[in-house]
Amino acid sequence: MLRVEQLAVQRGGRRVLAGIELELRPGEVLGVLGPNGAGKSTLLGALCGEVPASVGRVCLDERELGDWSGPQRARRLAVLPQSSTLGFAFRVDEVVAMGRMPHDSGRERDAEVVAEALAAADASHLAGRSYLALSGGERQRVHLARVLAQLWPGVAGQSLLLDEPTSMLDPLHQHTTLHTVREFAERGVAVLVILHDLNLAARYCDRLLLLADGRPHVLGTPEQVLQAEPLKAVFGLDVLVQRHPERGHPLIVAR
Repeated sequence: MLRVEQLAVQRGGRRVLAGIELELRPGEVLGVLGPNGAGKSTLLGALCGEVPASVGRVCLDERELGDWSGPQRARRLAVLPQSSTLGFAFRVDEVVAMGRMPHDSGRERDAEVVAEALAAADASHLAGRSYLALSGGERQRVHLARVLAQLWPGVAGQSLLLDEPTSMLDPLHQHTTLHTVREFAERGVAVLVILHDLNLAARYCDRLLLLADGRPHVLGTPEQVLQAEPLKAVFGLDVLVQRHPERGHPLIVAR
């Protein structure tokens, strides 16, 4: 389990995160919401050890992140950053195979995992193409397949961190991606996903953390978080909150 205790992060003399108490639960999708500059990507960076904590600590199975070796941690924790770029003309399947580097499972098994991860990301048809020839949305799905391959097939004790994985995707692939993430969680993986679309968060997340000015504003179920008052306070947006006619989760409509 990935857990954060009294986390604070300071950059250039300014505190950009403070008062973060959080745990990622096996089998759960935790969504992080907030306006630009709220500290969402900084939180993800702290959770994976790329951003040092000024106060508090981040633990993976009761051990601080720094106590894990690189390969050990990579087999338990995978991260999809907001922007993933490569400047070389690797084939798509080679890019996805990079996710298998922490493992010693052999070429045959790695090839099977790459194929399965590409299928899960709806990117099988891209396998033999040059990464540099892909569109932005296609590249995003390839990198999703890469981090899925890193944890494949997904079990309890693993954590997956995703920073705006739907940002460059068309509506169909936004839902395809989050459905895949949801299925991964159902295998026992703890998932944290940063999103901007409130309705996607309501549809696919079990809990939501709403950040404002680097601090938690509210943490709870979508029904608890996606209410008119906190959304107005954090985003400055007047909304109507209704119920999805089929699924029953909150449906957010801007006034």
